[in-house]
Amino acid sequence: MDQITVGLTQAAVWTGSGIEMWDIGIPALEPGGLLVRVDLATVCGSDLHTVSGRRHGACPSVLGHEAVGRVVAVGDATSAAEVGDRIVWSVTVPCGRCPRCASGFTAKCSSVRKVGHESAESAWVLSGSYARHIVLPRGTAVARIPDTMPDAVAAPAACATATVMAALDAAGVVDGRRVLIVGAGMLGVTAAAAASERGAAVSVLDRDPERQRQARVFGAAEDDGGRTDVAIDFSGSPSAVQAALGRLDIGGRLVLAGSVAPGAPIAVDPEAVVRNWLTITGIHNYEPRHLHRAVAFLHDTDAKYPWETLVEAPVPLAELASVLRPTPSGILRSSVAP
Repeated sequence: MDQITVGLTQAAVWTGSGIEMWDIGIPALEPGGLLVRVDLATVCGSDLHTVSGRRHGACPSVLGHEAVGRVVAVGDATSAAEVGDRIVWSVTVPCGRCPRCASGFTAKCSSVRKVGHESAESAWVLSGSYARHIVLPRGTAVARIPDTMPDAVAAPAACATATVMAALDAAGVVDGRRVLIVGAGMLGVTAAAAASERGAAVSVLDRDPERQRQARVFGAAEDDGGRTDVAIDFSGSPSAVQAALGRLDIGGRLVLAGSVAPGAPIAVDPEAVVRNWLTITGIHNYEPRHLHRAVAFLHDTDAKYPWETLVEAPVPLAELASVLRPTPSGILRSSVAP
């Protein structure tokens, strides 16, 4: 069908002081838009930062940007998917016309809108994944998911896995190189497996011994504290970033991906950068190609790595507040089944 009869859906709305369940009218879709029934949403660390006050976000809002679901209605024939398709979707919705989009940085579009980050009082009310349905406007990148891939494996592709693909792009060729992953959360563990699959010698550093042990199941070796060719930081800790910079060998590259909240500055010695041919770069969000690579990577490695074990069993949507908190060290993602 091209349109869906206007009705109600339910969303868990962040009000600034807690979660409230709202009944929200399902709008008529604009051309190119999609209405998706959310089957599973995983809880990204950035949402935990929002509710803890560490990160500013629109309020009230429907949070959640890491999810998998099925298309139940399309705006018109120009929509990026068809009714019945099982998909994951990008965090960012770019305009596709500004200079940033034209230069390939659509994730930093000058008028970007973001899934799970928009006000519930705006025109795009159903913008987050902590709801029974989400509306995806034209311009949202989507990737189809095979029915054989479990929800708990597919959902993190929309943020964690795709971000890892972007970080590895920034790292360059890693085959035969030493790669240090700093932070063994969902992104760090995923990066360990992805870099290992690309032929790197991977080590992971985390303050939590259980997380470091878990990373070894996903291709990482014990960290020996020595020099490295590439360091990728997912921790966002200034002290950890400083230490990683100090471990780079000649021609080394430091990729920053976890510094998404205000923190103390680090010291950079320009002479050391020059004499040692060092590169320091950062990534924030990802491009559509990274989303598609994420799905392909999870599909190709599903039998090799126990991805499902990283996600906690889902709670109902009405119990979202109970999982908006840090998870036990062996579980890297909480989840909600709307």
